[in-house]
Amino acid sequence: MGIQLSERVQAVPPSGIRKFFELAEERDDVISLGVGEPDFATPWRARTAAVDSLERGQTSYTANRGMRELREAIGEHVDAEYDLEYDPDEEILVTAGASEAVDLAFRAFVNPGDTVAVAEPAYVSYAPGVTFAGGEVLPVPTYERDEFRLTREALEASGAADAEVLVMCFPNNPTGATMELEHLAPVAEFAREHDLTVISDEIYAALQYEHEHTSIATLPGMASRTVVVNGFSKAYAMTGLRLGYVMGPAEAITGMNRIHQYGMLSAPTTAQHAALEALEHCDDAVDEMTAAYDRRRQFLLARFEELGIECFRAKGAFYAFPEVPTEQTGDEFAEDLLEAEGVAVVPGSVFGSGGEGHLRVSYATGMDELREATDRIERFLD
Repeated sequence: MGIQLSERVQAVPPSGIRKFFELAEERDDVISLGVGEPDFATPWRARTAAVDSLERGQTSYTANRGMRELREAIGEHVDAEYDLEYDPDEEILVTAGASEAVDLAFRAFVNPGDTVAVAEPAYVSYAPGVTFAGGEVLPVPTYERDEFRLTREALEASGAADAEVLVMCFPNNPTGATMELEHLAPVAEFAREHDLTVISDEIYAALQYEHEHTSIATLPGMASRTVVVNGFSKAYAMTGLRLGYVMGPAEAITGMNRIHQYGMLSAPTTAQHAALEALEHCDDAVDEMTAAYDRRRQFLLARFEELGIECFRAKGAFYAFPEVPTEQTGDEFAEDLLEAEGVAVVPGSVFGSGGEGHLRVSYATGMDELREATDRIERFLD
């Protein structure tokens, strides 16, 4: 008998996004609006710091939790930017990307058979991660009428009161939705009333365009039941360097580190040096990239309006989430658009049933490509 995959692995289908990447790779004239990856290079000073660390021979493991000076810098950064206070010795863990942090959280907090409420549409890794941890996913829909914000009403209607864990991501991938204090308060109240552990993925916190980011962990009674995930991939254009971090109560971080120290030992050392430089000296670069994303966002929203494509005004991340402008499903529209005009977008159904009837359109690509892509979409719709 050959190798047998576990039931948990067999239960998880291949990524729906990957299917469209593979289709796009089959031709050389494709404009991809499907990738959630900045088209900017990592800021020069961060790259220089990475090279310098290699030249100095700093290629050994760091502490399991990450370099202390980096954890200190993270603590100072989130305090200044988001009013979050964490002890760098006990309440911050540096990980190999935010994805590892989310995976650690699932494995640390989810027991077999536990229910994990996930606000949908949601990043494609959440549901598989819950399955790998032995949990059961409970989708909690968000609706366009609520600007895709998570509401107390949706939590109650979906049965989230019986869940053990709540997963949320704002600014959101794929909708670009954001939540301000007034929207977070009833969700926090629900979490306190029903004793939910909250995993709050805030990887897009720096990319908000019409108001400042608020973390649910800053609300009364929430710091003790919330872990906040963040990282360097999106704000600092460091996707390939794979560096993230998670913050929360000492007991939670100690538990997550117990898994991390066996599976990862430590996050990549070179990337940690780049991240430290980024936090201390690259704010201007982040501001410039954020301003560029905002210009692209406004262009895309205006262009969709010209084309008669309904699209709510997303205020964060770098995604638009328009409605499918034909009678087709999102999958059908995306496949036909790619075949006819070489424009790759991702059907919203990939992100859960709440995404059906929509498309995820990334504007983490240049303005010239956005102009050409929307011209092709216009031609496709004629």
